[in-house]
Amino acid sequence: MLEGNYSKKFDKFPWQKNLKFLTAWKKGLTGYPIVDAGMRELYSTGWMHNRVRMITGSFLVKHLLINWVEGEKYFKNCLLDYSQANNVSGWQWVAGCGADAAPYFRIFNPILQGEKFDKNGDYVKKWVPELKNVSKKFIHKPWEINDEKILKLGKDYPFPIVVHEQARIKALEAFKNI
Repeated sequence: MLEGNYSKKFDKFPWQKNLKFLTAWKKGLTGYPIVDAGMRELYSTGWMHNRVRMITGSFLVKHLLINWVEGEKYFKNCLLDYSQANNVSGWQWVAGCGADAAPYFRIFNPILQGEKFDKNGDYVKKWVPELKNVSKKFIHKPWEINDEKILKLGKDYPFPIVVHEQARIKALEAFKNI
């Protein structure tokens, strides 16, 4: 596992090389508040809760189709509690290529994950302060706000870099083909 995919069929997975998306993910500028909060917390503190690690990891590999190795390398450089075995196996679990992997069709919906695990948006508001005035109703989907006095999407906070539903379909197709 430490040297490559545990499940060798993933050696042929059509990962995307997209520096723009990878950079947005690392900087917490994906347009998905729970993902962005997690990535900003990681960079600022060297830590994030395991649930948020799964959400951010799933987003990288299943929404952006970027190889889990990129996420593993970034976490290795940021995590204060870094453990090679835990990090590699966690990333392979999320990607679906590990020894005890999540099924390929398990794609975390970052909106629903945010609503379930950060109901009032307190976590998001702490790490994504540009959303501090956004109500609970829109905190995990700020693109639905129609009031520029509250938030100017694209200026105050980025538009989502992918559309969840479209990214999910694209990922399912890619995973089915291996």
